[in-house]
Amino acid sequence: MAAKLLEGKPIAEELKAKIKAEVEALKAGHNRAPKLLALQMGENASSAVYVKAQKKSAESLGIEYELKTVPDSISQVEAESLIKSLNNDANITSIILQLPTPKGIDAKKLVNLISPEKDAEGMHPQNLGKILLGQYKIGPCTAMAVMELLESTKINLYGKEAVVVGHSEIVGKPLSLMLLNKFATTTVCHIATGERGILPEHVKRAEILIVAVGKAGIVKGDWVKEGAIVIDVGINKVGERIVGDIEFEGASIRASHITPVPGGVGPLTTTILMRNTVELFKSQNER
Repeated sequence: MAAKLLEGKPIAEELKAKIKAEVEALKAGHNRAPKLLALQMGENASSAVYVKAQKKSAESLGIEYELKTVPDSISQVEAESLIKSLNNDANITSIILQLPTPKGIDAKKLVNLISPEKDAEGMHPQNLGKILLGQYKIGPCTAMAVMELLESTKINLYGKEAVVVGHSEIVGKPLSLMLLNKFATTTVCHIATGERGILPEHVKRAEILIVAVGKAGIVKGDWVKEGAIVIDVGINKVGERIVGDIEFEGASIRASHITPVPGGVGPLTTTILMRNTVELFKSQNER
């Protein structure tokens, strides 16, 4: 059996069409567009790539986009003061802090200082708490992208064995809560699972397998259960190739659906960022 490719781009295009129509309606009703502000500290080549993609996506959807750059010499106190001033700017709908930040800057503290009402990435503790309660409209972009991919398969997650490999705050942890909200029977594996040598046995029973570790080939293809839906969040450079966390060749002959790397989760994440911005605009203007 050859797995069906779960490509992110077609799903992103469908979402973009809905977002664009919604932005046009919001503009007509409020005489202004949602605005996303990206804060970048210093110069970073990888960050510049993300900024370019964000700007292009925002402009194509009618969302205003501003990149605010500050020198990498900025102090923690100055950075915190800047975040607070951006929170108080009524013209800004949402804020994203571009990573990495310069040495000496506590990025986590800055993210927590972004108002939950302007939290473009859904990473403020208050917004993460809403995921726990099943009351969320925004959330971490990669985790939300995974849920969109699962939804596109039309599978009913109720009672399904879901295994998440990786328990980061931006993917694994929030994603596990999102799956629990859908009544999937959810297992989260992490470094200690691997150190005990029991990762394969967890993976082998997964009907839904999501891997987000950042280590090429950490999950072997022959571990994948026949007919599983497999989502590979990992992006790793091996020589001149970009590969995921799962051995694609072996997994693709066992799975029913599998994401390619690149081209799976990645194309959706920026679109989710824009959708978060629109949802924040709506909540800010409902009061």
